[in-house]
Amino acid sequence: MMTLNRREFCAGVAMVTIAVRTRSAWAAAGSAGYQIVAQTDRSRVLQAAKQYFPMEPVTITAFQSPKSPGGPHDFFSQADYFWPNPKNPDGPYINRDGQSNPENFNDHRRVMIDLSVRMPALTAAWLLTKDRRYAKRSGDHLRAWFVTPETRMNPNLEFSQGVHGASTGRNYGIIDTLHLVEVARAASFLGAEALSAADQQSVKQWFREYLSWMKDSEKGKQERATLNNHATCWALQASEFARLAGDEGTRDEIRLWFTGKLLPDQLGMDGSFPKELVRTKPYSYSIFNFDVMAGLAQSLKGSGADLTIFTLPDGRGLCKAAEFLYPFLKDKEKWPYAKDVEHFDALPVRSPGLLFSGLGCNRTEYIALWKTLNPDPTDKEIIRNYPIRQPLLWV
Repeated sequence: MMTLNRREFCAGVAMVTIAVRTRSAWAAAGSAGYQIVAQTDRSRVLQAAKQYFPMEPVTITAFQSPKSPGGPHDFFSQADYFWPNPKNPDGPYINRDGQSNPENFNDHRRVMIDLSVRMPALTAAWLLTKDRRYAKRSGDHLRAWFVTPETRMNPNLEFSQGVHGASTGRNYGIIDTLHLVEVARAASFLGAEALSAADQQSVKQWFREYLSWMKDSEKGKQERATLNNHATCWALQASEFARLAGDEGTRDEIRLWFTGKLLPDQLGMDGSFPKELVRTKPYSYSIFNFDVMAGLAQSLKGSGADLTIFTLPDGRGLCKAAEFLYPFLKDKEKWPYAKDVEHFDALPVRSPGLLFSGLGCNRTEYIALWKTLNPDPTDKEIIRNYPIRQPLLWV
């Protein structure tokens, strides 16, 4: 269970005082947002759904690694930025921040990302067309990953982002299931047209158990306590998994945490994310954390205040973060900080945070820029840090 200190609690109580006037504003923006995204993305969504429809579901059980300390149903990955030590080739790997090791086992990540790309696109096509074939195919993916005993994944991440010679799994690996966020979001739109009642309950139970592991395991507690994008990603996952599972208590706790700690601890007075700017990939991490935090605010809409337009007493908030990043999303040559050590040329892509803040902060220029950016990156590293691909499911 989460615990809140006095500062976090008081900030959350203050937030509630603006809830009534922001609910109606969000409802109007949400309706307009759906129309904007539907008009912008309709052909893109239907083309993707047509491509993905024939593809059979594939889960982690199809790929086993001799490096994994777990069983066939346990997700396994290796820490991205760890490499063999030239001075001790057989010893523990050493860190090279921002430089992904291409020799890592990535098959479990790859098929989870495939799930996160295909299943939400099929669900978005179902929303646009009401063609039950798309809903049923979405259900096939959910059943394979979370229900069928032979192919389902165990609801924990005990063996993610381990480091050779040092750890079989780390709390930082919880970021790997960020790619289940939009899957859970999409699942909330599906009913009997996609899954039997028993299978629907089984899917919800899987996410309920995984959320419990995230909240109560030592790795989960450590990840929540991190001070950068890892905590933001933990929160977005917990919010969406709780949303699907019907756990409003957890979502209320995250609302208080967002306003009392997450936002004040990470956002600078100028709207930047100082902890991301000191990384070796400051541009991509700044955008990534903004997108995830804006996604979290979007996830938590519908009850309480609109966190997209929430501001701390000193004026900091997501509208300020969007204001900081907008010029650099429009023209990255204006970026005044160090360039990323890798993949700088592949950015920017279509930022969901730009859309959400454009709608929430009433900035039409953000939406106009969002429409022009690439919604379907092909660079694997960019895809890995791009968890919200179907904004139709979010507005």
